[in-house]
Amino acid sequence: MRKKGYKGRCEKKTIGKSREVCRTYDAIQSAYADVLQSDHAIQEIRCNVLLEGLFDGNDSSREYTSDFVCIKTDGDFMVRECVFRKYLTKPMTVRLLDASREYWIKHGVTDWGLVIDAE
Repeated sequence: MRKKGYKGRCEKKTIGKSREVCRTYDAIQSAYADVLQSDHAIQEIRCNVLLEGLFDGNDSSREYTSDFVCIKTDGDFMVRECVFRKYLTKPMTVRLLDASREYWIKHGVTDWGLVIDAE
């Protein structure tokens, strides 16, 4: 989960299951994009999807995106957020991940999960 308009280093990847160029901002996102591409249960991949209306107000500095929103071959949606293990205990990270999970539950998505780097 990242702020919309994140200014960090970006790798642009062309993925066959995505309609647009996928922008990955860290090694976890890049590796998981490859995993999703090779998964036969995934029909379409959307990267960095804006969470519209996540927080009240129209302050653009509080707009965030989900890392991956995928459509499975059975028509269900799957959402994945990529996080480094060392950030899981940070209060802001926890708050944003909870907000993302609540947002997608309100929109009818039950398959929400985290992608974490392995030690």
